[in-house]
Amino acid sequence: MIETLALAALGGAIVGLLLAAFGGGGSVLATPWLIYVVGIADVHVAIGTSAAAVALNALAGLLGQARAGAVKWPCASVFAVAGVSGALIGAHVAKQVDGQALLGWFAIAMALVALSMMRTPRSTGDPLVRLDAVRTMKLAPIGLLVGLAAGFFGIGGGFLIAPGLMAATGMTLSNAAASSLVSVSLFGASTSASYAMSGQIDGPILAAMVAGGAMGTVPGIFLARALARKVLIARRLFAAMVLLVALLVLWNVLAV
Repeated sequence: MIETLALAALGGAIVGLLLAAFGGGGSVLATPWLIYVVGIADVHVAIGTSAAAVALNALAGLLGQARAGAVKWPCASVFAVAGVSGALIGAHVAKQVDGQALLGWFAIAMALVALSMMRTPRSTGDPLVRLDAVRTMKLAPIGLLVGLAAGFFGIGGGFLIAPGLMAATGMTLSNAAASSLVSVSLFGASTSASYAMSGQIDGPILAAMVAGGAMGTVPGIFLARALARKVLIARRLFAAMVLLVALLVLWNVLAV
C-alpha cells in the first residue's frame, strides 16, 4: 500500500509541475498514471480520483499565478462559471459509458491535446485586455462547450481553455495559461463531485496525489518563468510525450 501511495504522490507531483508550467495538458496524464502505474482497475474511479486531484493541484498553481499577477480574473471567471454546468453534464454522461470504451475516447482526447499544444499561436496577444460585453458573449458559449468536454473525459481541459481564452479575448499565451487554472479548478471540482456522489473516488490515492501535486507546483512556477522565451519548443516536446502516451493507451484498449 505504501508503494501504491508513493506512486500516486509521484504522479501528482508530475501533474502539478506540468499544470503550473503550461497551464494545461498535464492533467491528461493523471488518469493513465492511475490505471497503468498505480494500478486502479476501475476506469471510472481513476477518472473521478484524477479529476479531484487535478482540481486541487490546479488551485495550488492558481494561487501562485495570482500572486504573480498573471491571472485575468474577469475573463477567467466568466469562462469558468459558464463551463461548470457543462462539466456536470459531461461527467454524468461519462458515468453511463463502459469503462474501456470511455478509455478509448480518452486516448483520442489525449491525442487532440497533443496536437493542439503543437500549434503556434496566431499572435502574441494583448497583456492589457479587459472584459467587455462582446468578449463576454464569446467567453460564455466557449466555456460551456469546453466544460462539457472536460467533464466527459475527466480532464482539466486546460489545453482547450487557454486557446479559448485567447480566441475570445485576445490575451497573451502566458495570461491565458495562468487564467485557465481558474476553469481547471472549477471543472475538476464539478466533475469529481459528480463521481464522488457515485462513490467513485479513492480517498487515500487522492490524498497522496494532492500531497505530491503541492510539491510539484512550486518548481512548476519557476519552470514556467525559465521557459518564458522557449515556451513553444517546450510545449511541443511535452506534446510529443502526451501523443505517445495516447497511442499506448489506445493500443491497450484495442488489445483487450
